[in-house]
Amino acid sequence: MARKTPSRSHLDSEEVVPGWIKISKLPRYFAGHNPDKYNLAFLTKNNINGRASGGVALLVAHDSPYIPLNLNTQLQAVAARIQVQSFITIRNLYLPPNQPIDQTHLNNLISQLPVPFLLLGDFNGHSPLWGSPDSNSRGFQIERLLTDHNLCLINSGQPTYFHQPTRTFHVIDLAICSPSILPFLDLTIDDNLHNSDHFPIILTDNRSGQYTSYLSQKYAFAAANWVKFSLLANITSEMVENNTIDDAVSFVTKTIIDAANESIPRFKGKNRKQNKPWWNNECQQEQKRLGKAWGKFRRYPTTVNLIAFKRSRADFRRIERYSKRTSWKSFVSSITSSISSHELWHKVKKAFGTPTSNPISALCVNGQTITSLKGIANTIASTLANTSNSRNYNREFLNHKMKIEKKKLNFNSRSDYSYNCNFTLQEFQACLSKVHKSSPGPDNISYIMLLHLTTESQTNLLYLFNRIWNEQCFPS
Repeated sequence: MARKTPSRSHLDSEEVVPGWIKISKLPRYFAGHNPDKYNLAFLTKNNINGRASGGVALLVAHDSPYIPLNLNTQLQAVAARIQVQSFITIRNLYLPPNQPIDQTHLNNLISQLPVPFLLLGDFNGHSPLWGSPDSNSRGFQIERLLTDHNLCLINSGQPTYFHQPTRTFHVIDLAICSPSILPFLDLTIDDNLHNSDHFPIILTDNRSGQYTSYLSQKYAFAAANWVKFSLLANITSEMVENNTIDDAVSFVTKTIIDAANESIPRFKGKNRKQNKPWWNNECQQEQKRLGKAWGKFRRYPTTVNLIAFKRSRADFRRIERYSKRTSWKSFVSSITSSISSHELWHKVKKAFGTPTSNPISALCVNGQTITSLKGIANTIASTLANTSNSRNYNREFLNHKMKIEKKKLNFNSRSDYSYNCNFTLQEFQACLSKVHKSSPGPDNISYIMLLHLTTESQTNLLYLFNRIWNEQCFPS
């Protein structure tokens, strides 16, 4: 929801975290830009008067299920139902400061919102109820809205807007909600303007343990102690020879995982931030100077400090523009006639900021939202099963299929054929030398762990593989 535009450096450095609702001044920046670059869905409504001012926007992380709402209103408002912990209606609203607003329009807007809901935006209203020293007509309207609809104000009185001409701070960006969700919301206000005149507002749902994280913990193999791992991951012959295959697999898996937990650090995966190839040390240092100038002005709002802050902000913008221009020239110059197609497409995707694929956090099927991992897996499996069903084939192919399937296959072959012999240690190690860094299976054992087993452990593991091959008994 916005009127002012933040710097691109702020946008590129932000990370959208499921369970967080970020309200920033964004729509002007995204005009002509692709919001998919930031892995966001983008809902907007511009000023209907055609003026280059105002407008609202709602940005939603792609892996958060949401349903856009069509609002019947002349006001600058946009809304959607978004699943945070549960489905919550979030509506962004902008009320221009010098434009009369009919109270019936506000009441009509509230009546269109499914509960529970959050009402967020720049209301341009003043009232002691949310920290202003005095009231204006817009403030009285908002007070009446809160009273008539039994709504709750989340603001604590902290300023949300900086008026440069008078060097004063005001509270005009408000967060209003239904009573049922008030206990679960925490509001904080960023103390950095990020090249705007409004401070970003952050609302956090404090219901812990309700949101299912789809970013599992991973091993930090770069920091692994492989010597310790090799000693601890000792797969003995007793494990693989004197137990059933299921028990042997269980013992081997536990041995490797226990050794990994003792010798390899773990970290929780993060949503990857957008890469900024133009960001360099000069930008970093100038950003720090800008932060110091702003902090000094906040503590001592004198004319001298304001001029110093504006000068520092101008220097930062100049360096940022120069760095972007230089980086782009260097990037274009690196694309030559001798470049490979693989590297070319890598550069193109990097330039467009193509987002990496995210895990599926929800599916909408026949109007029903499925969020459990088991439900998502069953839904995908059911869809694939229907796609692969025989009734999708034509009659000619079905007749051919039935005829061929009636023929009995002869599985008898000589035991001395190479494909009937046991796997050798040389074959096993040759395969391990060619594996890629792919994701592990459900047992969380990666190929790199098997590569760092001792030769004795690899030999015993190979014995287990050959047992499975010879006994034709696959572990459950």
